[in-house]
Amino acid sequence: MPIRHSMDASTRASAGLAALIEKLVNDPDREPPESLGEVRELLRAKSRDRQTEFLHPQDRESLLVELDGLIEELGEEAASYELVGAKAGEALSRVIEAAMDDTALPEEPTLGAVREAMLGGLAARLVGDGAIDEDDDAALLAEIDELIRRFGANAPAEPFVRFE
Repeated sequence: MPIRHSMDASTRASAGLAALIEKLVNDPDREPPESLGEVRELLRAKSRDRQTEFLHPQDRESLLVELDGLIEELGEEAASYELVGAKAGEALSRVIEAAMDDTALPEEPTLGAVREAMLGGLAARLVGDGAIDEDDDAALLAEIDELIRRFGANAPAEPFVRFE
């Protein structure tokens, strides 16, 4: 399982690298890469010009060089989706926070576990508590389904919480 970092990793990657990772994560023909190491292997496999792997570190135009720097800083097992910068909306963030506080769920719930909890009554409880709007229920399921489609059901839910 990829290691999570306390800093906002999405601010560490260039727009080009974040877009490439998002494209890999959203590719319906493959399993999304979970770690930076997996992204690097996919980039190496796709690279026609293998010399780009050996560019001088000052050449920030190379995605492989940038990725190598991030791997050196964050580790090969750092979660690739954290570089994309996707965040849940305000209401879904409340649901995820409630799931994280729910003793019936794992200490660090995944997106899939949050979805199951929503279907199992968590969303209804939050509506009853006034934490989320009743009209948001269908939209919340669509939003978490989209996050699951993009990042996988096993992705930890906490990095997607929007703090505002």
